[in-house]
Amino acid sequence: MDNLFKALADSSRRQLLDELFIHNGQTLTELCEHLDMTRQSITKHLSILEEAQLVVTERQGRNKLHYLNAAPLGDIYDRWISKFDQHRVNILQQLKRNLEEDHDQSHDNN
Repeated sequence: MDNLFKALADSSRRQLLDELFIHNGQTLTELCEHLDMTRQSITKHLSILEEAQLVVTERQGRNKLHYLNAAPLGDIYDRWISKFDQHRVNILQQLKRNLEEDHDQSHDNN
């Protein structure tokens, strides 16, 4: 999990992930065309993203295609973010129940 947070901490790596989100399955050359980074820098960042399993690669002949793997982001959501969202969902459910009860009571009084 530490590799994942390390990978996400850098804005250049997040930019790479954004680019792969827009157009998945790009070669290093294609990524270089869309980003304002050197080829060497992109290669270094891709390596870190691969270690964090945020990017997976596939060989197609001489080309190496890079794909976004969002599964580790889901792990972060499940472990940390969702528990904060659950509180909000519970509040909204309670509000809905209260409003429905009020609505039902007002119809019973009429």
